This record gives sequence, structure tokens and C-alpha cells, in this order.
Amino acid sequence: MAPRSETALPYPARGVGMATNAFGRPGLALGTYPEQDDAPIPGASRAFSWAGHKRSGWQAFRPHLAKLHALAARLDGLPQELLDLELAGLRLRLTAAPWDPTLALEAFPLIRELSGRTLGMRHHDVQLFGGWSIYNGTIAEMHTGEGKTLTATLAAGTAALSGIPVHVITANDYLAARDAQLMGPLYSAMGLTVGVVVEGMPSTARREAYRCNITYTTNKQVAFDYLRDRVSRGPTRSRLRRALSKLDAREPPALVLRGLSFAIIDEADSVLIDEARTPLILSQGTDTADEQGRYHEALELAARLRRDVDFTIASRDRQAGLTAEGQARLAELARPLGGIWGGARWRETLVCQALLAEHLFIRDRDYLVQDGTIKIIDGTTGRTMADRSWERGLQQMVETKEGCALSDNKETLARISYQRFFRRYLRLAGMTGTAQEVRRELASVYGVTVVPVPPHQPSLRVVRPPRTYRTLDAKIDAVVASAIAERTNDRPVLIGTRTVEMSDTLGRAFERAGVPTQVLNARQDQAEADIIAAAGQAGTITVATNMAGRGTDINVSHGAKAAGGLHVIVAEHNDAARIDRQLIGRTARQGDPGSYQFLCSLEDDLPRSVVPLIVRRGLARLSRSENPVYGRLLSRFVRFFQWRLECRHRRARKELDAQDERLTDSLAFTGQRE
Repeated sequence: MAPRSETALPYPARGVGMATNAFGRPGLALGTYPEQDDAPIPGASRAFSWAGHKRSGWQAFRPHLAKLHALAARLDGLPQELLDLELAGLRLRLTAAPWDPTLALEAFPLIRELSGRTLGMRHHDVQLFGGWSIYNGTIAEMHTGEGKTLTATLAAGTAALSGIPVHVITANDYLAARDAQLMGPLYSAMGLTVGVVVEGMPSTARREAYRCNITYTTNKQVAFDYLRDRVSRGPTRSRLRRALSKLDAREPPALVLRGLSFAIIDEADSVLIDEARTPLILSQGTDTADEQGRYHEALELAARLRRDVDFTIASRDRQAGLTAEGQARLAELARPLGGIWGGARWRETLVCQALLAEHLFIRDRDYLVQDGTIKIIDGTTGRTMADRSWERGLQQMVETKEGCALSDNKETLARISYQRFFRRYLRLAGMTGTAQEVRRELASVYGVTVVPVPPHQPSLRVVRPPRTYRTLDAKIDAVVASAIAERTNDRPVLIGTRTVEMSDTLGRAFERAGVPTQVLNARQDQAEADIIAAAGQAGTITVATNMAGRGTDINVSHGAKAAGGLHVIVAEHNDAARIDRQLIGRTARQGDPGSYQFLCSLEDDLPRSVVPLIVRRGLARLSRSENPVYGRLLSRFVRFFQWRLECRHRRARKELDAQDERLTDSLAFTGQRE
């Protein structure tokens, strides 16, 4: 990786090298498809101390504020014609010198002035600092509700004025389309084009969207489009090989992307950490017409095996295994079937997949059945993943279990991990409200550092003592009673759940109590905007999965603010405390009043899956006490096991990255790169 050049910031930024500073866009220097070569992360970034950022980041930026305010005062009230001339001149200078920090400091006040005129919103000081951090290739950790969408326009607009293709990447299609629409008028006033790439778009429309100066999309869409380009470009990323291919008389393949120049990742910890445990695999379907009977037989055989005698289930690792007794029993049961059931390897593999489908993959928790098809639910976001499927026959096994038409098996065309994909951007940056817990992993894996951004206004959020109940029914009764009590005080209530099943259960509980509620989960994704728009009205009760977490802005009415603001009830702990914090961040935003409380039970999914039985029994005895001290103690236990689960996930991500590197080395021996 090229050595970094000097910038106005005192901390290292990944990808700020001499080549990217000078060019950073498709052209003679970097070719028509610029991307970073695979290389180790610099030691300076790996060893960087987050505490150093905390001391120096905001304080180091403060001297720039005086200059920014002076430039902003000069632009204030300037006629539009003169403002357009200022913009045109700045664009020419930025094109000649991309990534010049002095020119960036001139661009920020200009973008701020145009934002005020077109959107009615001017960036405040901490947003200027957040935009500066993003522009310089770091992760800006901004408090929830601080306006990350507007903050990103400073970095994205400045880079795009330089001619650098910008990808603004977020966690789902809804946020990508929403943010592009909201910020579109500002970019248009700057003379920039904006594209959106979401699920279901044809390749021609995708190509046009990526030709825009700024493209809003999701991590999944851009990564798979990159893999499609990889398949089209052939087995190597060598620029020399691509140059030689132009001498071929045949028409070159039409690529979708223009390379990987600059990525701004919204909800960066979700994209770079939570999503990074699953490899990206581009595949094509193969016929399964002759296999459905085989899956039926596997499920029937699995149903005749005895748990803990013939087979074991490891819920934490999502694995099923046969005991020696189970292997013998399966061989005996399968003998009359003949065919492939005579081979031990095939027999045991198929039955283990059937055991997983029956015991670990649960309807309305891990997947939905919609229109006769299986839709996988993303546990982090609560949304369905339309084109995602399980591998090694598990998808078809679940489809057979649910009586759905069998989808095709998948043949792998290309694969890459999120870790290796995002490291290929020339400059990588992002923003999120919850990066502190994973700052070291972000530095060691991606070479990006976390810069804390102070809040614009002090928080008025009220924390109520957590309560943990022995049984699920007791928790449901407590959640209903608490929400109704807040509703009588004209406060809106948001109840967060981990699964679709729990959100539906709570919805039915409120229905039995005669209280109208809104339920938002993967079943209601089409009505998401309407449900969120009504969630801040006085007396409204909304039950939602993690769909109401990241990136969701709940506008609280004036009457509801006067009554105390939005009250959030966390009814289920998530795998990571960061995800819980995202849900809590829906309330008391930008100085508004609000409160939250954890109301959970020892029969929830997370305690049952990660907390040992003997510990749960001890916690159950503590839960009988009404003393709030015990509630906090129980909450500490859950946090500990969340940390343990996060450690396990971190090891899985590390192993996936290492496995991807090993696979790349193996393919390199054959002349291929992926």
C-alpha cells in the first residue's frame, strides 16, 4: 500500500496515499477500473489508539472552524449567480488537485450554504467535524439523531466535485432510496448527478446509476455488482492483462461499476462487522427436479432419530452431529431405501442438514414463508434478504419442510469476503452511532480508525431500571402494562423485539387487551414508511423488530414531546449490545426528551442459547426480588454473555478472512485471483 501523504488531521487515514491523492479516480494513472491491491493493513493503523483520537480529534479540528465560519459569512446572502461562479471555480481547482485539504475547507462552507438554500438545513459545527473526518478516511462516531445523512454530503459532495466516483453505502434499500431522495436537491444544486441501486434493478439501470457522480446503494448490491464485474473481466485483476485484452477483436464486456474509488459507509459497524461473518457468493442455479424426493426422505429419517441419543445440536455454532449410535441407527433405517443412501458420507450429510432444518432454523425467527417461497430474515436488521439463500442443500431442505417449491441448487461463480472487498476501495470511510466496541477490529481489519464526534446538544434521555422476569408470559404482561401506562400519559411507545415471532406475539397481546398497536416486521416491509411516520404521535404504540433500529428517524409530535417524548421498551436483548444501543437511540434525539427501559425474560432466545442452565437457575432466584439492584445485576450478566457472543463472532470473522486469503492463494496457483 502506498505511503500516506500529509493531511490536516493528526491521525492516520487508510488509503490516503500519493497515488490516491493525485488521481483517485478512473484515468491514466489508475486505469478505467481503479481499486486497491490486496495488501496488509499498515501497522500504524493497526496499532492506533482510539484514546488518542478522543483527545486530539475534535480539539485538532477547532482551529479550522474559525476559517470555515469566515468563509460561510462571506457566502451568506451572496446572489445565486455569484455562488454558482464560486462553485464552478472551486470545481476546476478540485479536479486539478483531488483530496487537497485546503480546497476541502473551501468546499465545506459552500456546500453548507447550498444546503441551507435548497434543503433548509445548514450543517452545524459537529457535522462539519464529522464530514471532515469522513473526508479524511475515518469512521465518524456520531450520536444517534445527529444528522449523519446530512453530514455525509460534505465529504461526498467535495469528492464528487473532484471527479471521484462516490459510493454512499448503507444497510438496506429503504435507507438508500430515502437518503438519495432527501439529499438529491442539494447535489443537483452543486451540478452533480445522483443514482440509486436497489434490489431488482436490471443491469442497464445499475450501470447508469453507477455512472452518476454519487451513487447510493447497499453493501450487498455493490459487492455483488463487483463480483459480476469480476466474472466479466476474467480470472485476474491485473491492469496489464486488462490492457492486453483491449487488443482483442471481440467486444469487451460491459462492466457495471467504474471501480472502487471512495466509499462512505453509513451504519459502518453493521456493514463492516455484523455482515462480515457471511461470505459473498455469486452463483447460478442448477436443476433440482430429481432431488425433492431425496430431501423428503432425509427429513423422514431425521424425524426417527432421538435427540441427545442419536444426534446432538450445537445451537451456538448452528451445527448438528450424529453420535456413533446414531450413525448405526441411520444406516439401519436407510438400508431399505437403496441408491445414494447406501453411502455413509452422503447419507449422514443429508440427514444432518435435515436435522438443522428441523431443530435450528425456525419459521418467523430465521425465515418467513411468503408467496410459497422462503425469505431469509437478517437477524441484525430484521429485514428479509430477497436473493439470499443457504448453501449445501439447506435451502432446499427448509423449502421441503415447509412444502414450498424447490429452488435451484447454486453453483459458485465467484466469492469474496466483505473484509477483502472493502479493503479494495482506494479510500474507505464511514459513520455510525455505535463503533466504540469494535474500534480495534475496524483498525486491524480495514485500516480505518474511529473518531468520536461530540453531540450538538446535551442528551435528556432518562434511563429506567432494567427488569428481568423468570418467564416469557410474565415479561409480556409487564411490557403490555408498561406501554399502556405510558399511552395514558399521551406518550408514544416503541417496543423493540429481536424476532418476527415475538413482535407478532406482543401484537396479539395488545389486541387481547383492546389496545390498538402498529406492528412492524419483515411481513410489513412495504408499509414501513407509513408505520414509522405515525410512530411519534401521542399515544401510539409501535411493536417492531430491528427494522426500527438503524437509520430510522421517528419524528415526535410537539404534544408528545411535552408529555415526555418517545419511550422505548427493549423487550429482547440482541446478540450485540451495539444493536440494543441503536434501538435506544430512537429516543431523546438532538436534545428532545425521552426514556427507555429493558424488560426481558430468562426464557428469551439469547439467554436460552448462550447462558448456561445453572446460571439461569441462579438468575431465576434473583428475579423474584423487586429490588432494582437485582435487575441491574441480571442486566450485567446478560451484557457479559453478549460480550462472549461477540468474541465468538469476532473469531468467526477472522477465520472467514483467513479462509478467503487461503482460497485466493490456492486459486492464484491456477492463474485466477478469486
